[in-house]
Amino acid sequence: MNIRPYEETDREAVIALWNQCSLVVPQNDPHKDIDRKLKVDADLFLVGVVNNDVVATVMGGYEGHRGWINYLAVSPDYQRKGYGQAMMKAVEALIITKGCPKINLQVRNTNQTVIAFYNAIGYGNDQVVSLGKRLENDN
Repeated sequence: MNIRPYEETDREAVIALWNQCSLVVPQNDPHKDIDRKLKVDADLFLVGVVNNDVVATVMGGYEGHRGWINYLAVSPDYQRKGYGQAMMKAVEALIITKGCPKINLQVRNTNQTVIAFYNAIGYGNDQVVSLGKRLENDN
C-alpha cells in the first residue's frame, strides 16, 4: 500500500470507502467534512492506495494542544493486513512533526472491534466523557 496525501480526484472513492465502512452518518456530510479538512492541515489527510484504488484513509488534526484522528477507514477487503496500523503510523509521524504531545480520538463505545484495534496500537481509554455541541444545523 502506498500512503500519500489526499488529492481532489480521490473524493468519490474516499466517500465510497467511508460509506462501505459505515463512517458516514446523517449529521456529517462527507463532502463538507472533506472541504473543511482541506482548509486546515490538508497535509494530515492521507489515503492508502493499492493498484490505483483508495483502500484506506485517515484524517488527522492538530490545534496546538492535542492531535485528533478522524475517518480512519480500511476497506473490508484489505482489513487485517496491517493497513490501518500503517495509516496511523503515517499520520502520527506527521502530527508529531507539528509539535503535538498527545493524540485523541473518539470511538462509539459499541464498536468493540475498533476499540480493540486502537488498544493494540497503544491507545487507551482516558476515562473521560466526550461532549459535543452541533453549531451547524443543516447537513
